[in-house]
Amino acid sequence: MDKELRVIISGGGTGGHIFPAISIANAIKAKHPEAKILFVGALGRMEMQRVPAAGYEIKGLPISGFDRRHLLKNIVVLYRIWKSQRMARRIIRQFKPMAAVGVGGYASGPTLNVCADKGIPCLIQEQNSYAGVTNKLLAKKADKICVAYEGMDRFFPADKIIMTGNPVRQNVLDANITPEEARKHFGLDPQRKTVLLIGGSLGARTVNESVIRHLDLIRESGVQFIWQTGKYYHAEILRQLKEQPEMPMLKVTDFISEMGIAYQAADLVISRAGASSISEFCLIGKPVILVPSPNVAEDHQTKNAMALVNRNAAIYVKDSEAPEVLLRQALEAVNNDEKLKVLSENILKLGLKNSADAIADEVIKLAWGNK
Repeated sequence: MDKELRVIISGGGTGGHIFPAISIANAIKAKHPEAKILFVGALGRMEMQRVPAAGYEIKGLPISGFDRRHLLKNIVVLYRIWKSQRMARRIIRQFKPMAAVGVGGYASGPTLNVCADKGIPCLIQEQNSYAGVTNKLLAKKADKICVAYEGMDRFFPADKIIMTGNPVRQNVLDANITPEEARKHFGLDPQRKTVLLIGGSLGARTVNESVIRHLDLIRESGVQFIWQTGKYYHAEILRQLKEQPEMPMLKVTDFISEMGIAYQAADLVISRAGASSISEFCLIGKPVILVPSPNVAEDHQTKNAMALVNRNAAIYVKDSEAPEVLLRQALEAVNNDEKLKVLSENILKLGLKNSADAIADEVIKLAWGNK
C-alpha cells in the first residue's frame, strides 16, 4: 500500500454529473492527500471549465451523442467515438490509473471501456432513479455500482449495487445561518414566507413563464420570492419587469452561487427534478415542488420526482401545466404550515449522508485490490 494512489474520474455534460464527480475526488483527496486524480471529459462540455476551477486536471475527448433526427450526421459521431477510444487508451497508458470512476455522460463510455479491457477495476455512479444509457452499457464491466434509489436492480446486477446516495455540494450543507439572516442576505423581509425558484444554471423556460404570467398574484400574495432565472433568460426577464410597477417582494438573479444560503431563506423551493438537486433537498429536509424537465433522456426527471411524490415527500407539477397552476399551488403550499412540516419530515427520511465518503471508500478498496 506504499504505492501512490492514482484514480481516473470520467463523465460530465451537466452539473448533475460534474458536482458528484468533484465531490468524489475531494473525498478521495481528504483520505489520501497524495492521491493523483485525473478527469476525462467531453470537449466543449461544461466539465472542461468546472473541473479545472475545482483544482483538478482534465483531458477532453471529442465525443458526442448520436443524432436521432439526422442519421447521416452519425457518421461523424462514429468517427468521434473511434477517435475518443484511441485517445482514452493513450491517456490511460500514460496516467496508469489503479481504479476508474464513471459518473455518466459521453466521456465515461470510452474511458471506462478501455479501463475494463485493461483489467483496471471500475466503479460507476448512477445519480438518477432511471439509469442512463452509458451506465447501463458499462454495468457488465463495472465492479461496483453506486446508486441513490431503491429498485435499481432492474437495470444493474444486484450483487454489484451499493446504496450510497448522491454526493452533494458541500456549501449546501455548511450554510450556518438562520432563515431570517438568509432572507436579509437577499435584501428581503426576514419575517415573510419565502419561495425559492430555481431552474438550473441556464434556467428553465417553463418555471420562468409561470412567474411572468402571474406577477399580479405575486404582488398580492404577501409572499416573497427569490427567482433564479438562469443566464439565458435573465436579460429578457429584466426587460419585462421594467414595464411593471416596482416589486420589492421579488428578488431576481441570473445565478445563485451561495445556494446553501438560498435554501435556508426558503420555506418552499420550486425546482426541476435533477438527481443532484433532489439529493440536496433530501439532506436538508426542504419542502419542494418538482417540475420535471420533459427534455431529458428516458424522461428520467419525472421518474426521480415520482420516487418522492409516492412517499408524500414532494409535490409534482407537470411541465405542460405549470404556467397555469404552478404559482397558485406554490402559494397554497407555502401558506400551509402543516403541509410544509409533513413534506419536510418525509423528504428528510430519504436523505443518505456522507455519500461522497462512502463512494470514495469503495474506489480506494478497488484501487488496492480489495473488491
